[in-house]
Amino acid sequence: MSENFWQSRRVLVTGATGIVGAWLIKDLLARSAYVVALIRDTDPQSELYRSGDIRYVSGVNGALEDFWTLERVINEHEIETVFHLAAQTIVGTAHRFPLQTFEANIRGTYNLLEACRLHSEIVQRVVIASSDKAYGEQENLPYVEEMSLQGKHPYEVSKSCADLIAQAYYYTYDLPVAIARCGNIYGGGDLNWSRIVPATIRSLLQGESPLIRSDGTYVRDYIYVKDVARAYIRLAEGLDAEQVRGEGFNFSMESPMTVMQLVEAIQKVMKCEHITPKILDRAKGEIHDQHLCAAKAQKILGWQPEFSLEQGLRETVEWYDAFLGN
Repeated sequence: MSENFWQSRRVLVTGATGIVGAWLIKDLLARSAYVVALIRDTDPQSELYRSGDIRYVSGVNGALEDFWTLERVINEHEIETVFHLAAQTIVGTAHRFPLQTFEANIRGTYNLLEACRLHSEIVQRVVIASSDKAYGEQENLPYVEEMSLQGKHPYEVSKSCADLIAQAYYYTYDLPVAIARCGNIYGGGDLNWSRIVPATIRSLLQGESPLIRSDGTYVRDYIYVKDVARAYIRLAEGLDAEQVRGEGFNFSMESPMTVMQLVEAIQKVMKCEHITPKILDRAKGEIHDQHLCAAKAQKILGWQPEFSLEQGLRETVEWYDAFLGN
């Protein structure tokens, strides 16, 4: 792919103030793309604002549930590439009140895809950020792309539905779309303190015991946000190929671990092994074991993660140390 592939290309990023959106925009700006950011709520603590990157993008305030906002953004800004990252991403939030999650994750996805279809003479590539949760509970692991999508709980169902809707727009309307499925994404800028990585780091920086909502034995994939941002870019670049269009791709370190093992890895990086975590065992509506095979992305896209867990965690701890003022 040409080094100048993204130069002056007109790109829309939804979910721009989220952890992945902020780092993706940083990479796109470094590649000289013209970036339009869809922002539902202004959050000055987001990395997009804290880094000053907001000064170099065209910000549009609006929600995914408003079709005409999406249509206007794509048409007026002549968007060529869409990265759809916006979603309600917290499992517990979806469990407590699923309606808002379904509205944002399902309606929001088909609103955006319909706007892209309406302006298909402009839109040349669409990347949909899905999740390993879309696979639901499977008898065999790791997840591979050929598995059915069978979420059962609200958040999983929202991701399964959005994923299938994206495929429908390719198979029915030939919309140039591809789907990225990642595990648990961590990194600087994640301000959802219910998530294990930011919550654990904050607790340890304050000299407190990290709280583990589950029993600590749940198995997950963990992948650094910078690797995810570059995976999305690589997937978008590959959308000119027939073997990429309409396809889902898993992105993973392929090194699953338990929640307790992750907490111990953070403790080791922070030299806080003396602080004992507190296990709450209150997890609800969550699959016990989930992890992904990334062989397809490696073979077809030539993608490989660039950061080890230790490297990613060290950079993440540095970000929160600065953010929290220590």
